[in-house]
Amino acid sequence: MPRILGIETSCDETSAAVLDIGSGGGSLRSLVILSQDVHAIFGGVVPELASRAHVQTIAPVVEQALAEAGTTMAELDGIAVTMGPGLVRALLVGLMYGKTLAWSLGKPFIGVHHLEGHLFAPTLEDPALAPPFTALLVSGGHTMLLDVPAWGDYRLLGQTIDDAAGEAFDKVAKLLQLGYPGGPPIERLAAEGDPARFRLPRPMLKELGREGPARYAFSFSGLKTAVLRAVQQSDDLARDRADLARGFQDAALDVLVEKTAHAAFAYERDTVVLGGGVACNRTLAERLRRKVAGRARVSVATPRLNTDNAAMIAAAGAWRMARGERSAFDLEPRDAIALPGLTVQPALEARA
Repeated sequence: MPRILGIETSCDETSAAVLDIGSGGGSLRSLVILSQDVHAIFGGVVPELASRAHVQTIAPVVEQALAEAGTTMAELDGIAVTMGPGLVRALLVGLMYGKTLAWSLGKPFIGVHHLEGHLFAPTLEDPALAPPFTALLVSGGHTMLLDVPAWGDYRLLGQTIDDAAGEAFDKVAKLLQLGYPGGPPIERLAAEGDPARFRLPRPMLKELGREGPARYAFSFSGLKTAVLRAVQQSDDLARDRADLARGFQDAALDVLVEKTAHAAFAYERDTVVLGGGVACNRTLAERLRRKVAGRARVSVATPRLNTDNAAMIAAAGAWRMARGERSAFDLEPRDAIALPGLTVQPALEARA
C-alpha cells in the first residue's frame, strides 16, 4: 500500500501527515498541526515571523508525524508539499524541506496547490465522495465557487472581487474587539445576538437574478464597511457586540449559501463540497444543508481537516502521483498560482 508524506507551510500552521493509499481511498495514519499563536498579538499573520517559526519547527513536526504513524522515511513512497498559493517565505520552508527529503531518499516529489488540497480534504472522512459536485472554497485568502465534473477538471463559476470571506470575518472580529482569528468568536457571539437589530447588506446577492459573470461573484468589502459604520455609531459596543456579530454573520452566510445552492441546482449536482477555514463555521454548513435538503447532500470535513493541514495535501498529492505526475526539483513557491485544470464556466439558469 503506497504511503505518502504530506507537508503544509502556506501560512501560520506547520503541518505534516502520513497517508496510506489503497483501492478504497486514503487511510490517515497521522496528522500533526502546530499553530503559531504569536500572530494573535498583531491581529493577523506576520509573514517574517511565520517563516522563522516554520524553520524552527518543520523537522520536529515531520518526525512526530512519522513516529505517530509508526513508520520511517525509508518506508515512504512519495512526498507531497504545498507549493502555493500562500506566503512565499512560509511556503519556501516546506518546499525546500520536502524537496531535500525526496532527493535524498530517491522518492517521488510533487508540489500541490493549496486549494486542491481543500477540495480533497472531505474525502479523508467521506470515502464515497467523488465528482461531479459543486464546491465552495472559503478561507482567509479565497472565496471561490466551482463546478467539478471530475478530479482535475475545475470550472470556475465565481470568486470574490475584493476581500475573501475569511478575511472579512477577521476584520469584523477586530472591529468588535474579539481577537484573531475572527471566525470562531464571531460564530459563538452571533448565537446570542438578535437577528433583527442590524440588517446589513447582502453584497451581490441580487446578481443571482441576472445573467452574466457577476451571478456567482462575491464581495465582502462593503459589508465590512457597513459593520465599521455601525460600530462607529454605537454608544455602547458591549451592548451591541452580539447583535452586530449576528447581523454580519447572517449577511455573509446568506450570500454564500444562496449562491452555492443556486449553482448546485443550475448544474444539477446532487453533492456540494464545502472546504476551507470558513467551512469550520457550523452555522454555514447547517444553513447550506437546509437550503439544498432533498436535492443534494453537503460533504464537509471536520475542523481539523478544514483548517490548513498536511493531510489534505497528502490526499491531493497522492491522486496526482497515481496519475504519474511528478514535480521538478527546481519547483518554486508561488504566492498566487492558478488551480491546475481551472477554466471559467459561464453561469446557467437554475433549474426548478
